[in-house]
Amino acid sequence: MSCALTQSYTLDCKDGIGGLKEIYIIEHGNATYTLTANVVTTVTKASGKYFYKYELVKETASFKETMNDNVQNGTTFYTPELEIVLNKMQTATRNEILLIGKNRLDIVVADKNGKYWLLGYANGMDRSGGSSETGKAYGDRNGYTLNFKGGEPELALEVSSSCISGLTTAGT
Repeated sequence: MSCALTQSYTLDCKDGIGGLKEIYIIEHGNATYTLTANVVTTVTKASGKYFYKYELVKETASFKETMNDNVQNGTTFYTPELEIVLNKMQTATRNEILLIGKNRLDIVVADKNGKYWLLGYANGMDRSGGSSETGKAYGDRNGYTLNFKGGEPELALEVSSSCISGLTTAGT
């Protein structure tokens, strides 16, 4: 049976933390990935293309994956969701948000544990909503909240940290 279980799970050290540090975005279809043991070990970008890096304010971004099973239909799929905050409303950010909304995207997220995860590997991620707001009081956020959602046949793939430095340089 190809879906036989292969390992146990044991409790580990209590040293994990939540949150995201940064994300990297490219249009879906402009990067291909080589996998080794279900980890992305090579990223090849289309000529002249690269991932755009978005630095995130601490404790404002998260990603989750919902596991969806239908026993009657024999189906399983996963719904990755990402929420980020970009502070300060400004024209350049506004214009980029408009372009993000017109594309399907591959998104690499960097979590606070030093791990990288690829969202949208098979089908891409879509901006599913968001908001822009000025706030009311001096201490309120002035900026944007962006929500992304996808539909995938498997959970997000880990990306080897050795791939990260090459994401933001143009492909060949």
